[in-house]
Amino acid sequence: MLMGVVRDRMSDKRSGSTIALLSVASTAGVGVGYPLSGFLAEHGGLRLAYGFGAAMTVMAFAVALRVVPASTRKRATRIDVPGAVLLALPLTLVLVLISETALWSSRPWTAGVLAAIAVVAAGIWVRVELRSSAPLVDLRLFRHRAVVGANVAMFLGGIGMYLLLTLATRYAQTPSGAGYGFGLDVFAAGLVLVPFSVFGFLAGKLVPRALRRVGAASALTVSALIVLVALALFAGTRAGVVELCAVMAILGFGVGSFSAVLPAVVLPVVPSSETSSVMSINQVVRSVGFSFGSAVGGLVLAAGTRPGSTFPGEDAYTSAAWVGVVVTAAAAIVSASVLHGRAIAGHPT
Repeated sequence: MLMGVVRDRMSDKRSGSTIALLSVASTAGVGVGYPLSGFLAEHGGLRLAYGFGAAMTVMAFAVALRVVPASTRKRATRIDVPGAVLLALPLTLVLVLISETALWSSRPWTAGVLAAIAVVAAGIWVRVELRSSAPLVDLRLFRHRAVVGANVAMFLGGIGMYLLLTLATRYAQTPSGAGYGFGLDVFAAGLVLVPFSVFGFLAGKLVPRALRRVGAASALTVSALIVLVALALFAGTRAGVVELCAVMAILGFGVGSFSAVLPAVVLPVVPSSETSSVMSINQVVRSVGFSFGSAVGGLVLAAGTRPGSTFPGEDAYTSAAWVGVVVTAAAAIVSASVLHGRAIAGHPT
């Protein structure tokens, strides 16, 4: 919704860079949120950490009420509660089925029933959203090729991005007695993500300028390749904290540029009145991709843990990183083929 207000209230020249910066705001917050919440949890317990998060959320809500102007477009603002509940159900079931691999062998019928429920719930959700006057996700926007391609790339890229974040933080906290890892506490492991946020924010500032020289589709492809490089580096070298911080810096720049470029891909093909809807689709898809990335990372690490062992073998981290490389490569292929084809068609020479 905030991006919709920006597009309404600001000129085209200023709105593009502002929306790009808003897209990477969460990336910049990771480097502060992770170590701070880790410090609070370590010294004050989980209640203090969650309480601080709740207080920050209330503060953000208050600031939004006071500072953010109302949109100039009068339209329905009803919250789509049925759509949110119906979407949460299949996503939760899918994540459970991915992460709880033992369920397929110990209780195959239960796993099959849960999978069937997820499919049915997803179908009902699509039907409800298409009929809703104020849908959580306006599925009609998927008639645009750019919207479809950008969100498929975001979903695949999100898996690789969050998979690496999960691997890096777990690896950093693994005690050296396991044969690898750095044995960092939660606070110190969170500090490893500071380069991620710094370079993510830097990418958000630089990408709007780069888009003036290269197309959005090409920039999105390059962003996916940067994330791929970070995954490959983690798979090949993680001998020290410095190397891990360097990997996080590269990942942050890739994630930041990816997030900043996406609005430039989808917004030109939709009317300004649909800015909030199309960007909400992107936020949902990104969150789903992140959830899948975390689940896939946990799945690979669990498969690499020997019976009776507390920690997975180091090879499991390498395998998980290469899984991320494959998925992120698919994201680069999607952006290079689907979106670049559209760019060529839209800008004949």
